[in-house]
Amino acid sequence: MAHFAELDENNIVVTVTVVDNNIETSNGKLGVNDMHVDGETWCKNFFNQPDTTFKQTSYNNNFRKQYAGKGYTYDDAKDKFICPQPHASWSLDGNDDWQAPIARPDNENGARMYLWDETLYQSDNSQGWVEVT
Repeated sequence: MAHFAELDENNIVVTVTVVDNNIETSNGKLGVNDMHVDGETWCKNFFNQPDTTFKQTSYNNNFRKQYAGKGYTYDDAKDKFICPQPHASWSLDGNDDWQAPIARPDNENGARMYLWDETLYQSDNSQGWVEVT
């Protein structure tokens, strides 16, 4: 199955739709033609939304960085989906992954789990990770 993200006017994902791989494209079936514009056109026609932008997303993260979800942003220049910013203090790195302003503590063989506390960071920007017990 092929998956298509419907984008709003700001390139934010509104919904993701599943489409049959057997839809014909100008180069054969959709299932063997990832990111083919004919799949996007098919969505526009099927949903009767000629002015809506649809972009194919990969369930297996094979293209466009990652599988799109509601609220993700499609970056047209980079041709990839970027997940929503998890916390106000986090920033995108060179791979377009969100990073905390402070490195996560070592996990010591998986024995500890840490969660980010934005309120703590905003009150003291030398702290932010809190161990979950």
